[in-house]
Amino acid sequence: MIKAIQLNTIINIVFPQVCGVCGRIEPKGLCNKCKIKLERLAENEILHENLEQMNFKELIYIFKYEGLIRKLIIDYKFHEKSYIYETFVNFILKDEKIFKKLKTYDTIIPVPISKQRMKERGYNQSLLLARKISYALHIALETRCLFKIKNVIEQSKLNKEERQQNIQSVYELKNGEILNNKQILLIDDIYTTGSTVNECSRILQQAKPKKIDVFVLAKD
Repeated sequence: MIKAIQLNTIINIVFPQVCGVCGRIEPKGLCNKCKIKLERLAENEILHENLEQMNFKELIYIFKYEGLIRKLIIDYKFHEKSYIYETFVNFILKDEKIFKKLKTYDTIIPVPISKQRMKERGYNQSLLLARKISYALHIALETRCLFKIKNVIEQSKLNKEERQQNIQSVYELKNGEILNNKQILLIDDIYTTGSTVNECSRILQQAKPKKIDVFVLAKD
């Protein structure tokens, strides 16, 4: 335990945490000035409507996918700025409405990426978010059940129809008994057409969970 603490101290000295928005050194990952910027942009919505055709019940999102938020997510996802997850999560958990909502789940599952994508990117952006939220709220993080078994074209490069076709037969359920009767929060970064999270939810439904809801940073 002591060695782990010492290692973290060394890492923080060599690679200090910075504010994901402005880049200034900030132990919490979000400085007060940029926190105000994000507060002005935050929508913190919990949607129930127009989800009848979906395999999940509710959609929780924090921002609209535009402007500064779009730039931050692109940097986070594609430009090797993995530390930005700290910025987002530290902001999210300060919102009382969202905090209370997230506390109602007993299992968190990140949308998985393929082994090839993991090798290329070096991290799963949804897993980083899920792990931090899981740790902060003391909710079980489950990574043994949902797997991406095919590497396909990135959804961001396709239109709505192509996205739906692209994502078919891509995910697989294992150890489904772990999720039986659980209240699941499926976590991803962006919601555009909903094809990815809907397909993941469809696969997870095979485990007969009590409920599946979706949480994303931003909705397009």
